[in-house]
Parts: sequence; structure tokens; C-alpha cells
Amino acid sequence: MKAIIAATVLAILMMYAGFVVKEKKTILSIATLLLAVLLGVNIYELLTMQEGATIALFQYQLTITRFSVWFNMLMTAATLLYVLLMGNDIIKVGKHTGEYFALFFFILVGTYLLSSFNNMLIMFLGIEIISIPQYILAGSDKRNLKSSEASLKYLLMGAFSTGILLMGITLIYGATGEFNISKFSFLQMEYINPMVLTGVLFLIISYSFKISAAPMHFWTPDVYDGSPTPFTAFMATIGKTAAFIGFIRLFHTSFASISQSWTIVLAIITAATLFVGNITAVFQQSVKRMLAYSSIAQAGFMLFSVVSVSALSWQGLVIYGVAYTIATLGIFAVLLKLKDFTFDGFNGLAKKNPFLAGVTTIFIFSLAGIPLTAGFMAKFYMLQAAVRQGNLMWLVIFALLMAAVSAYYYFRVIIAMFFKTGEPEISELSGAQKFLLVLTALLVIVLGIAPQLLLPSGI
Repeated sequence: MKAIIAATVLAILMMYAGFVVKEKKTILSIATLLLAVLLGVNIYELLTMQEGATIALFQYQLTITRFSVWFNMLMTAATLLYVLLMGNDIIKVGKHTGEYFALFFFILVGTYLLSSFNNMLIMFLGIEIISIPQYILAGSDKRNLKSSEASLKYLLMGAFSTGILLMGITLIYGATGEFNISKFSFLQMEYINPMVLTGVLFLIISYSFKISAAPMHFWTPDVYDGSPTPFTAFMATIGKTAAFIGFIRLFHTSFASISQSWTIVLAIITAATLFVGNITAVFQQSVKRMLAYSSIAQAGFMLFSVVSVSALSWQGLVIYGVAYTIATLGIFAVLLKLKDFTFDGFNGLAKKNPFLAGVTTIFIFSLAGIPLTAGFMAKFYMLQAAVRQGNLMWLVIFALLMAAVSAYYYFRVIIAMFFKTGEPEISELSGAQKFLLVLTALLVIVLGIAPQLLLPSGI
């Protein structure tokens, strides 16, 4: 609760800072400081919370556990890393720098709500608090028509999925008379009300829009490609992971007892997402657009956490969310240093700037799931959860085949850097930027060797 209040207050302070302070560098420094304060609040809340404790607030509309506080802390730390890596690029987008950082704080408020909600109305608020700022961020570059187009597409698709979400909530409430997700008693019913099943289906469709799962993924490439590159990195990582925590919390808390009714639907969506994301990424000529399609494929792997109803899937989601976020932020930070976002723009990078080529290779290895990187352990945890489920072996085998396909388009970047000739245009790297890229690459390796660091005792 302290983190929710702190994030809201700091978001408002950031808005006022945008009005008062005109120097963009100063605004960046203020935002970084306030994010560090928010991270400190999360750490304090975690340290003062007893193992196994559950804090119920507002008549059980929110239930805060050590897991939710730990997840909030990781997402706040990831946001701080994002601002440190890309802050100088964020302040170059548009004129309203202070407002952009305020929106990040509001998105974190929505993230905190989704990790702790115990009421479907709070879930709805959390999703919208995350979504609406992203519509604004997508259209923040008024000098670029593609940015406005991306914002409009995102808004229209988001509004459509929100309508479906509300219809699903309405149907479930009509069948059970409850908004409290822990009080649904499907096991006690002689038969499952068709309204419940229809409502669950609507919720699956709506969440599939939010996480860009096939076949509800059509907005993703155009929105990610048209949005300013620094904001694309945020939407594809922290924004997506936040939506997943709401997805798994709702389905594993409320609908686990009727999982046989929806698991096959989600398994088919998972397979379609893996197939569409990976196969389409193969044919892209822009690295930024390739990353947009690969984010769809990564969402397919993250869906294993929802399909596999077990405690291991929660752990897998944390590891996958953090591993994917760190590697993707790293590759986008490198991308922002290049003038050409196509694969040809990486030609000869290893010869011209061995440092950038080296860290890029580590990030690519993690996204492809190569051993000794965080991405490998993330995929391992997800597939292990599915294997323990027992009836998803066909999906595990298919996911492994799709992972092999993903290696092809990821390694195209490495081949361009090390085996092709060219003169890529590169922006100058400061000492601080080099340090942050090295730190990010080290995190990828350390978490690949010791993923249990993301799963301390009592979480």
C-alpha cells in the first residue's frame, strides 16, 4: 500500500516539475531521483513484511503478499534501469518531458494494482491505468505522422479490448454475484454456468489484446514501429510484464478449479502466438520491427505461465519477465545509438565498435535462449512448468521448434555485426552509458547462472 501511495504522489510531483522546470536534463535528474525513492519505498515495504503474511485492504479489494511486493520492486528497478539507459533519448522526444516521466509513475501504479487486486473492478482500474498512458506515449512525437498513427491504432484496439473485458466481468458477476476473485465457488456448482465460461472466454480475448497474443496481435507491429523508439522499449517490456501478472493472478486465483475448460483455448492461443511471432519475424528487414514481432513470440513463451496452473509458473513468470525486460532494454539502448535500424545498419559493427557489438551479442543470446544467459533459464522454467502440467507436451515440443526458428532471425544481427562489412553510423557513447550497458549485460549473465536470485526465500 505504501508503494501505491508513493507512486501516485511522485507522479503528481513529476507533473508539477514538468510545469516548473524547463531544463530537460534537470527533469531527467528529478525523475531518476524520484524513481530511486520509489524503489526504496518498495524495498522498505518488503523488508518490513513478514514471510507468509497477507495484508487485506479496502474490504479485501486488495491483498498484498510478499510475492506482489517483490514483483513490484523488480518492476520499479527495471523502470529505473530503463530511465538510466534511455533517459537522454527520452528527453529528445517532443516537448513535454516531465509529463512523460509522470506517465511512467502512473503505469507503475497500475502495475502495483494488478499484482495485488482481489476484485475485478480493481483489476479493470489497474489495466486502464497501465494502458491509457501508453496510448499517450505512443503518439508523443508530434513531428512524426507514424507516431500519431500508432497512437490512434493503439487507442482504438485498446478501447475495443476494454469493452470485451467489461463484458467478461459483467457476465461473471451476473453468474456469481461476486467481484471478489477469491470467492468464486465453481467447484461447488453441479454444472458450470455458460455465462461463466463465456465471461472467461471474453477475459482471455481481452488479455490477449493487452499482451499482443495471436490472433489479437495485429496492432503490435505498427504501434511498436511507429512509436518513439525509447517508448517502444518500455511498452514491449515493463508494460507487457505488468499485464501478465494480472493475467496469471486472475486465472490462477479465480479459475484454477475449472482450468480444464479454458486450458486448451489458451494452449491454442499460445501455439498460434509462437508461430505467428517467430515466422513473421523471419521476414523483417528492420531490426526494430523484428523486435516487435519477436515480442509477440516472447509473449507466447510467457503464456506458459498462465496455461500451467502451478506455483512454478509464478516463479517462471518473474524470471522470464525480468530476463526478457533486461535483454530487450539492452538491445533497444544499442539500437538508439545507431542511425539505421535495418539489419544492414549493423553491418561491420564489430570492427567499428567492438564494445557495442559485444554487449549486443549478449543481449541477442539471451533473447534467443542460449545457455548461460537469463533468457535460457527463463525458457527452462516456463517449459518445466508445462511439463509438470502433464498434458502439454505437444506444446512444449512446438515451443522448442519455434525457439530454434527464433535463433535464425536473432543471429542475423550477429552475422551482420561480425561477418559483413559496412560503416554503421554510431552516436557517441559516454562513460556512464558504457557502464550501464556493461551492467545490463552482466545482469543477463549473472541471472543466467543464478536465476534463484530472483526467487529469494519467502517469495
